Amino acid sequence: MNKPLSIDILEVPPQRYDTHVVHNQAQAASGFNAFTGDAVVRAAIDRDAPWAAAKCEALGEVVGDEEVQELARLANRNIPELQTHDRFGNRIDWVDFHPSWHELMSLAWKHEVPNLSWRTTQENGHLARAVQSYLWNQVEHGTACPTGMAYAAYAGFQAEPALAIWAEKSKGTEYEFSRREVGDKPSVVIGYGMTEKQGGSDLRETQTTACYSHSDDYHGATAHWYELTGHKWFCSVPQSDGFFTLAKVNGGVTCFFLPRTLPDGSHNRFFIQRLKDKAGNRSNASSEVEYSGTMAIRVGEEAHGIREILSHSHLTRLDFAIGSAGLMRQSLTLAMQHTMTRGAFGASIADQPMMTNVLADMAIEVEAATLMALRVAKATDRMATNEQERLLARVATPAAKFFNCSRAPSIANEAMQCHGGNGFIEEGPMARLYRESPLNSIWEGAANMMCMDVRRAMIKDPRTIDAVIQEVKPLVGQDTRFDALVQHAERLMRAAVDEEFLTRPMTEAMARVLQGAELLRYSTDEVVDVFLDTRGPDGAGAWGSHYGTLTRSAGLDTARKVMQRAVVIG
Repeated sequence: MNKPLSIDILEVPPQRYDTHVVHNQAQAASGFNAFTGDAVVRAAIDRDAPWAAAKCEALGEVVGDEEVQELARLANRNIPELQTHDRFGNRIDWVDFHPSWHELMSLAWKHEVPNLSWRTTQENGHLARAVQSYLWNQVEHGTACPTGMAYAAYAGFQAEPALAIWAEKSKGTEYEFSRREVGDKPSVVIGYGMTEKQGGSDLRETQTTACYSHSDDYHGATAHWYELTGHKWFCSVPQSDGFFTLAKVNGGVTCFFLPRTLPDGSHNRFFIQRLKDKAGNRSNASSEVEYSGTMAIRVGEEAHGIREILSHSHLTRLDFAIGSAGLMRQSLTLAMQHTMTRGAFGASIADQPMMTNVLADMAIEVEAATLMALRVAKATDRMATNEQERLLARVATPAAKFFNCSRAPSIANEAMQCHGGNGFIEEGPMARLYRESPLNSIWEGAANMMCMDVRRAMIKDPRTIDAVIQEVKPLVGQDTRFDALVQHAERLMRAAVDEEFLTRPMTEAMARVLQGAELLRYSTDEVVDVFLDTRGPDGAGAWGSHYGTLTRSAGLDTARKVMQRAVVIG
C-alpha cells in the first residue's frame, strides 16, 4: 500500500501563500455627495435656484450612499415578476417587485424627483427639478422611468377638470404601492401606453377603439367615460395607478386617462399579457397590455388626441435629455474613481497621459451635455411668459434629447474601457450602466424622430431658427472659433428647411452651438478652449473619432485642469 504524500506546510515560507491578499484594486465610488462635488450643477443651482440647494444636497448624499447603491444592484438582479392570477384563479394582473425597488421609489418620491417643479412657487422650478432628475439618474435608471412619467403627466391632468384629483395626488411625496382608489392614496404613479404593434412612433396608426359609455361625477367634476378595446405593444410601469393612452373614436385618435382602480373600488379591465425581456432597464416592468371593455376618461376633445399627448412630450423629452446627462455623469464618475484609485506603471491610471486625455475629453462632453439640458429646463420655466424662450424651447428640447441620448452610449462605452474587465462584471454598476445607456434614445421617439421634429418646427415657424441665433448672438465676437460654429449652425438650419437629407447634421450643429454658448457663459477657459478646438466645424482635423484624441492644441496641463474640474469624489 502506497504511503500518502505529505507536505509539511510549516516549512514553506508564509509569503508563498499570500495570493489571496488583494492589492491595487480600485476603491468603490461611494461615500460622496454627487451634488456638492459637481461643480457644474452646483453652480447652476447657485445662479438660478438657490432655494433648492438644500434639497439637491440631500439627494446628492443619496447618490453616493453605499446602501442605496446596493438597492440599485438588487433591484436589477431581482427583476419584476408578472402575476396574472391569484392562487384561486382570479385575474389580478399585477407585478411583484423586490423590496429594493419600493425602497428606491420611496426615496425618489421623498426627494420630490417626480414633482418638485409642480410643488414649488419659487423661480426656476423646472430647472431645479431637472437637477433632481440628473442626480436621480445616477442612482437607478429603472425608477427614473416612473419619476419622469409622473413629472410629464401633471401637464396632462391640468388639461382635464375631471382629473384635478390626479393632479393633486401627483404632487404627493409618500410613495404607496397599492391598488387603492386615487382618493385614498397619498400619491400616485403614472404610466403611458401609446405604442402599438403596427404603428411604432406613428400614432396615427392607432387601432385601439373607444366607444362613449356615460358621463358622471368623478371627485367633484364631470368625467366622460369611454369603453376601450385594443392592444398596446409597449406599456411602461404596468403596476401604475393610471395611464395616459390613445384610442380612435369614429376614426379620430383621442386621448384618454385610464385608472387601474375605478371609483367603486373594482379593478379596471386592464390585462397584462406579458413583461418585456429587455437588454437593460431590468428593474422596471415594461409590458404588453390588452384593453377589453376597459373604462377610461376622455382627455380633451375627440380626434385631438395626438395634439393632446404631444403637450406632454416637451416634458418627457426634457427629462430624457437631463436623464442622459446624469447617466453620462455617472459613467464619468465611475471611470474617474476607478482610474484615480488604481495604479499602473508606477502611477495612478488617471495620471498616465493617455488616460488623462480620455478623461478630460469625456469630462468636456458631459459638462456640455449637462449645461445644454439645464438651458432647456430654464427655457421651460419661462416659455409661458416669454415668446423667445417658447420658440427656443420648441426646437432646443428635441435637439437636446436627440444629442444627449445619442452621446450617452459612447460615454458609457469609454467608461467601461477605463475599467477594463472589471467594468464588464455584473457585480459593479458599470455593466448595468452600459446596458442602460442606449434606452433613452429610443424612448419617446428615437434619433430620427427628434431631428424630424426639429425640422418640422422650423418649417412651420421660421422664427424658431431666429430664436436659436438670438440665443447665441450675444456671445459672438468673443472667440472666432465660436463665431464659425454659429455661422455653420445657421447655414445648416436654413438649408435643412428645404433639404431633409441635412436634418441630422443640422440638429447636431444646433446642439453644439447651444453647448458652446453655455460653456462660454459658465465654464472655465480650459474647457471652452478645448471644446471649441474639437467640437467646432473646423475641429475634425484636431479631434479623432474616439474620446482621448485631443491633440497638442489642448496639451497635457490643460487636460489635467479639465479633468480636475470634473472630480466628484475625493
